[in-house]
Amino acid sequence: MNLPNKLTMFRVILIPFFVVFMLADITTADKWIALTIFIVASLTDLLDGKIARKYNLVTNFGKFMDPLADKLLVCSALICLVEMAKLPAWMVIIIIAREFIISGFRLIASDNGVVIAASYWGKFKTTFQMVMICLLIADIAAIQIITNVITWAALILTVVSLIDYLVKNKEIMKETK
Repeated sequence: MNLPNKLTMFRVILIPFFVVFMLADITTADKWIALTIFIVASLTDLLDGKIARKYNLVTNFGKFMDPLADKLLVCSALICLVEMAKLPAWMVIIIIAREFIISGFRLIASDNGVVIAASYWGKFKTTFQMVMICLLIADIAAIQIITNVITWAALILTVVSLIDYLVKNKEIMKETK
């Protein structure tokens, strides 16, 4: 269990705490505690990959758990935001559907011995989703227009990254013998 994998597991462990503070009425600072947890978890996502690549600590466990931890964190946040009526369910369905489609695609590719790296569109999508989630949690009226623009940008990037992914990897869907 190297450092990048520990960071990934730490991110997974943070998710239930994040959800509790998002949805429970424990203190007057719930949303700020949830936001802090989300930011810390998001930073572990940034760090674990950089550390793994820089120090050649890439493992099969990390290849599996890192994207899973990312999806769990983002999907948990999005579902909480729907529950809190801060984000429409249809947007969340599009975002989560994209994740399922890409995961299925990667599974098929893996069965064919192909590893598909994340694209720049996917990285932009992730960045915008993380910023969107932070802004929606903070819920600052003075920057509502910025929050709306980032939310729409995240949704558009979600769709663009899906299309880019499917077009660049269309050969994966062809049957192999």
